[in-house]
Amino acid sequence: MTTTAPRLGTALARLLILAAALLGTLLAGAAPASAHAALTGSDPQDGAVVVTAPKEVNLTFSEQVAMSADSIRVLDPAGRRADTGEIRDLCSGSVVRYGVGLRAGLPDGTYTVAWQAVSADSHPVAGAFTFSIGAPSQTSVALPDQEPGGGLVGALYGIARYLSYAGFAVLVGGGAFVLVCWPRGASVRPVQRTVVRAWLTLTGATLVMLLLRNPYTGSGELSDAFDLAGLKSVLETKTGAALTSRLLLLGAAALFVAVLFGSYTRRTDPKEKRDLVFGLGVGGTVVATGIAGTWALAEHASTGIQPGIAMPVDILHLLAVAAWLGGLTVLLVALYRTPSVDRAAVERFSKVAFASVAVLAATGLYQSWRQVGSWSALTGTRYGQLLLVKIGLMGVLVGIAWISRRWTQRLADLPSAEDPTPTEDPTSTKDPTSTKRETGEEEEAEEAEEAEDAAESGEADETESGGAPAAASDVDPERAAQLARQRAAVATARRKRERDADPERSGLRRSVLTEAAVAVVLLAVTTVLTATEPGRTEEEAGRSNAASGPVAVPDRPVDLRLPFDTGGVDGKGVVRLSLDPGRTGANGLHLYVERPDGKPLDVPEIKIALTLEAKNVGPLPVAPDRIQAGHWSASGVQIPMPGEWRIQVTVRTSDIDQTTIDKNVKIG
Repeated sequence: MTTTAPRLGTALARLLILAAALLGTLLAGAAPASAHAALTGSDPQDGAVVVTAPKEVNLTFSEQVAMSADSIRVLDPAGRRADTGEIRDLCSGSVVRYGVGLRAGLPDGTYTVAWQAVSADSHPVAGAFTFSIGAPSQTSVALPDQEPGGGLVGALYGIARYLSYAGFAVLVGGGAFVLVCWPRGASVRPVQRTVVRAWLTLTGATLVMLLLRNPYTGSGELSDAFDLAGLKSVLETKTGAALTSRLLLLGAAALFVAVLFGSYTRRTDPKEKRDLVFGLGVGGTVVATGIAGTWALAEHASTGIQPGIAMPVDILHLLAVAAWLGGLTVLLVALYRTPSVDRAAVERFSKVAFASVAVLAATGLYQSWRQVGSWSALTGTRYGQLLLVKIGLMGVLVGIAWISRRWTQRLADLPSAEDPTPTEDPTSTKDPTSTKRETGEEEEAEEAEEAEDAAESGEADETESGGAPAAASDVDPERAAQLARQRAAVATARRKRERDADPERSGLRRSVLTEAAVAVVLLAVTTVLTATEPGRTEEEAGRSNAASGPVAVPDRPVDLRLPFDTGGVDGKGVVRLSLDPGRTGANGLHLYVERPDGKPLDVPEIKIALTLEAKNVGPLPVAPDRIQAGHWSASGVQIPMPGEWRIQVTVRTSDIDQTTIDKNVKIG
């Protein structure tokens, strides 16, 4: 039975649609600015109420960040700048801390601290918090809704990042496929176009990222992409230097491509060709390693623990990805667009792909440990969840690659119907008549062009019926051109049917196409993964933020508002709790139970429990006394030590309806 493969146009269209849809979904689901450097502490802390105005505001980060003159802004309740605008570098050892001085004579009220920086792995981070001097007040400060790295600029930057990875993979993997697996492919036009387009894609994406870098890490306005002052500042950063270096290396890559598809294909002397292969191999490896290094030196691998090991590992990881997925792309093009691919070439690529998978497994295991660090981060953080998806896709890809390997073995074991002629390559996948068909393709194409030219000039010498001679004036030039195009189309369709009739070749095409589709998805997940906060950093930031928490300052009561719903009749309301003075030692406790409309709600029972989980203290029960309808009170409530206490309030509104609500509060 004849097995036919899907049409190339349909297959490529499906791949593009799948890539666009998945990339859009992943980018939409990702946070606009995935913080890789996290704010782990501040002085004053978030929500603090201080008696006197501090001299400066300090911020502590989980890793090194790049700060500009406007990175830390302190705004008073009216929205005016309250800082001096002078950023101070307070870093010491492993502690990353920056501060900004405050103006003298600041009045009481609530102040907003807005900060923005670029983390060491090139991603923009930002945030804001408030503190109060004397007593909290109303504030008119309105912070922008769009975070850095979001909006249209963020989407375009993410697409350019994806295209740069894809272009790199096909450029490097395609060149390696031709040099190592299929030297004859250097003269195949579809292969040449694929590799050249990959170079153009990578170069264009790099230029776009360089232009968008300023608004991506700053204003978020697309018009700032052409701000020369902003571009100059970008070029002075680590990321700007990496992108510029990539463009320079792409110039060398262009020379590599020109020699591979030019001088190399014209060489006939075996020794000269071997020498040129050696030179292209060494030069291509150096250029590919350099381009991969522009990612390793500017992103995740360059920061965190063990950067000296992580950067070479990251380069190996990228090169292995390119060798596998880029070579797979060129193989797919060759299977669909060329009359035949050498069996030996497919077998060699199968070995290259196997080695690449082994490298990916080793380097990926190290990178996973480095970026995640714990089982809880693997399952409880967005980075860990994306990593699990990537691992699953890798498993699927390896499974499909195994199927492709089986098809390759069947190609290698398939006996020929006839002995190959002296001019044929016995390792070729083509049947004994394919050489004749290959020659016929060029002859038929030339005949079609000649027929069209002759028809257009009115000099055709064949009739439609059987090729009997006829005067040029008796032939309709338009009709002759149409017939020539039809003959060329029929000949092409016939050759494709004959080629697709080979079930082994068709099966290999389908499996490689499926591999390529999964690879598109895998590349999209990897792109989003590089823009997501590592699980290790997220967990560390969470622990630091939990330790800092909201602050209760001496001589200022802790005021909480806790909505509740017991589910029964008249079971909805709000508990207002006041702990005065809100510090260690004896405190006065007042509870006000109100209906949703603000009127007092008389409940039969209310209980309090205090727990300091970090020190395994509690729960400490508190039994308040009913003062009047809706008002309960307790005196001498002891807070034995400072820390983040969980206050649990149990409200009973009837004999069977009750609920427990809780909230954490920092008691100093």
